[in-house]
Amino acid sequence: MNKTIIEFIKKQTVASVCCLDAENCPYCFSVFFSFSPVNGLLHFKSSGSSSHAGFLLKNRVVAGTILPDKLNLLFIRGIQFTGVILDYSDPLTRSASTEYHKRFPFALAMPGEVWTLQLESIKMTDSTKGFGKKILWKREATSIPIDAGYLVT
Repeated sequence: MNKTIIEFIKKQTVASVCCLDAENCPYCFSVFFSFSPVNGLLHFKSSGSSSHAGFLLKNRVVAGTILPDKLNLLFIRGIQFTGVILDYSDPLTRSASTEYHKRFPFALAMPGEVWTLQLESIKMTDSTKGFGKKILWKREATSIPIDAGYLVT
């Protein structure tokens, strides 16, 4: 993953995630996240009883955005991403709770589960590197084939 993308994501705290609801309509929600750059993972905490938790269990493919915690109207920066929610049994999720609660210790007092989102592609707009500059990243080999039961229609 590009160093500029990694450094940008590390500095941010909130992502907007979009999934599909029971009628296959877009449903968006916002989460605090921690980032594991080695495997391109976002970890977030959410209640199992939330609407989006149910939607994610039925269709694990997501898209979303990450914007700066502080917007600068002169220098537009942000990320659009696609990804897949990993199953709790996936080995990549083992350290998710530890990593998430290290960044957000106050969340230990909140009920919920820590979810892991594996990033599959990123388009970053970074006008600090030139007007309209785009940096693209795509996972070389998708570790989760969508036809292997992770997309339920």
